[in-house]
Amino acid sequence: MRFEKWQALGNDYLIVEVEDLPWELTAERIRALCHRNFGPGADGVLLLSPTSGPEAAHLRIFNPDGSEAELSGNGAREAAMYLFAHQWADTPTFSMVTAAGVVTPTVLDERNCSMELGSANTTSQNWPNGPQDGRGTVLVTGSHRNFQFVDVGNPQLAIHIDDVNELEELDLPMIGPALETDPRFPNRTNVSFWCNTGKLVRARIFERGVGETLSSGTGASGAAVAAHLMGAPSSLTVQLDGGELQVDIDSNLGLRLTGWAIQLYSANLSEDLIKELS
Repeated sequence: MRFEKWQALGNDYLIVEVEDLPWELTAERIRALCHRNFGPGADGVLLLSPTSGPEAAHLRIFNPDGSEAELSGNGAREAAMYLFAHQWADTPTFSMVTAAGVVTPTVLDERNCSMELGSANTTSQNWPNGPQDGRGTVLVTGSHRNFQFVDVGNPQLAIHIDDVNELEELDLPMIGPALETDPRFPNRTNVSFWCNTGKLVRARIFERGVGETLSSGTGASGAAVAAHLMGAPSSLTVQLDGGELQVDIDSNLGLRLTGWAIQLYSANLSEDLIKELS
């Protein structure tokens, strides 16, 4: 089975074309492929297949726990760079189908890609009983914190932290799981903790089905929208543990995400591993 490994700001994915699969891509096989010791290891799997429409490809995004995600900003950007490099698209601007809808990337150069993600919303079936403004409170380490719910193709719980030093000291692996599985969010939720430092937004991410990550494109977008709704500019640099992403927000909360993605290597699974996963 041929695959390529890509990463964007430390967020790494295995990219596989559906025609190269020797078996159905089940949750158990995804967990094995993403395991850092027993498989190639990754934050998820990106599965590409042709479409019958004008889009360059259909993109399915899988988390390392085997669940399927609606959208990943970093993963979709990696997929876009892969598609352009492998001539699935013949122009730098094209479209891809995802579970969250159609996204439109523009490949800027060999490393960078800008992507139209659609419009963010503060209401969603992912928080069916939430208020129109998407605001609420949640308990974090014994204290009630204000949050902004934002749906950016997937659910985002953006929690504002006043002090950047407090943000850096948060134990995300300890506090993240309870927030991810808060019963108010029937499909679980991604969580970002963010602080506006003036020139940029500093954010740390706990991803649904993944845990704490070095970066998340949709997490950065959720934090940027939350900051914008609190008065920050419409064009924001979001600083994540793995680097920086640019998020631009229009008057309708339409999102454009810009950042880099690179190929690490291409490879083939061994026959032994293919047989084991069969």
